[in-house]
Order: sequence, then C-alpha cells, then structure tokens
Amino acid sequence: FPKRVITRPADTASEDHETTDDHGFEMLATGDVFALQWEAHDLKYGVRRTIEDDLAQGRIVSVNVSRTIVAEAAKHYPAIVVEIFADPDVLAARIAARGRESEEAAARRANRRAPPLPVAIPSHKISNSGELSIAGGAFCELLENLAAR
Repeated sequence: FPKRVITRPADTASEDHETTDDHGFEMLATGDVFALQWEAHDLKYGVRRTIEDDLAQGRIVSVNVSRTIVAEAAKHYPAIVVEIFADPDVLAARIAARGRESEEAAARRANRRAPPLPVAIPSHKISNSGELSIAGGAFCELLENLAAR
C-alpha cells in the first residue's frame, strides 16, 4: 500500500500521504520518480516507481488511483481494478465531513459521472455505502484470494 505523493497539505485525519507543492511535484516528475501520475480535483497525485521493486518480488501492490489512468497503468503493470463505490448521498456526506471542500463542491463531486473502466481489465466491485468493516472485509478477502493464486 504505497503512499501517494499529493500536492495537498498533510492531514492526519484522513489519508497518510507524502505532501509536496506544485514545484516539488514537477521536480519529482521530471526526475522520473513516478510510476504513475495524474491530476484530479485541482491536485496532482503520484505513485513512486518503488512499486516496481515490490511487483518484481511477486508482491501485490494496491494503489488508489484515478480512473483516468487505469488503462495507461495496465499497459505497464499487471492490473486488476477494484472499484469501491458508495451511494451518492453517503459519499457526499463523507466528503463534506472531511472539511476539505464546501458542501456544494462535495455534492457535485459525489454526483459526478465517472468515466467507464476499460473492459479488457479484470475488475471487482465493492460497495462502501455501509459499515467500513464490511467493505474492508470484502477487500481483504479479495486480496487473500488474489495472493492465493
């Protein structure tokens, strides 16, 4: 579960990520540090190339990415998509509770139409509209099944 590099201030209440500014991100990107990089929600995201070492050792690497880079990622890495979703009202409430966006922006984000996933890439869906432990258990079970292959 590699940490993402994000152009967002550190926030111990949510995701544990590596914080940088736009200039720092561009320096990393220019230095070919990222295996994957994308922009979403006015932020830049990157995953360091160190995931390649883990993959070479046969490890499963789980990365939270934007749908916009799934096809590109699958060109370079063995990919299985796990689409974790929640009902729009649940998602809007969770986004608003983080306090990073206005209520209006949270509702807009929760109701946006996500681009379709590439059909050639194996995928699994997990609902996260209820208790986190249920979705988390389903995700762990999926990882255990993949590791057993």
